[in-house]
Amino acid sequence: MLPSPHPPPSTRPATILVVDDEPSIRTVARAYLEQAGYRVVCTDNGPDALLQAEAELPDLVVLDLNLPGMDGMEVAARLRERSDVYIVMLSARTEEADRVAGLRLGADDYLTKPFSPRELVARVDAVLRRRRGGAAAGAAAEAGRHVLRFQHVVIDPDGRDVRAGGQPLELTPTEFELLVALARHPNQTLTREQLIDRVWGADFYGTDRVVDVYVGQVRRKIEAATGANVIATVRGVGYRFTDARDG
Repeated sequence: MLPSPHPPPSTRPATILVVDDEPSIRTVARAYLEQAGYRVVCTDNGPDALLQAEAELPDLVVLDLNLPGMDGMEVAARLRERSDVYIVMLSARTEEADRVAGLRLGADDYLTKPFSPRELVARVDAVLRRRRGGAAAGAAAEAGRHVLRFQHVVIDPDGRDVRAGGQPLELTPTEFELLVALARHPNQTLTREQLIDRVWGADFYGTDRVVDVYVGQVRRKIEAATGANVIATVRGVGYRFTDARDG
């Protein structure tokens, strides 16, 4: 299993792996991302993307869906088996079903072609900013962790650890951040807009449908481990974390 990505030291730029079979897109993406201060590695096919991910341990993967050798959906699924690296998907497909399928495989964002290279940089910045923010919060709490304990779920926000029914629960970075955002306000309804602001950031470009997809994934994983539904849907408003506090 690949090591989980971690905040890079200030002396080392974050590494971005760009996977796209169109040379023009790789060239432009590399130029703009390098100009933004990132280290960029490129490849043009699915199998090589997995090899590069293992060799380079990127902080984020920009992943096209239509790839030779192995499509982007399969690459994303295999990356998720090995690592919790952030993934921004690229696709010429505009249907919502394709976006939802990508998000369900663990993508953290989805960008439709054709796109502005400046928007790509903004999306990458926004995703990595969430990670840096989580790392800063962990460092600030170094002296003593505040663990969130509930009847079915125990969450260590600083250690980035979740246990459901007493067993470790595997969540992607975005799933984890969403669960923490809800659990910090038990029995309080949070709107989709509030969740987007707390998890994806105020500069998120996508649709609020992303919240529904991720809530569904977190809910299913917890229910599979515990048999309990701990996230209630407040129709037309948002979601509420309903697990009872332990003790």
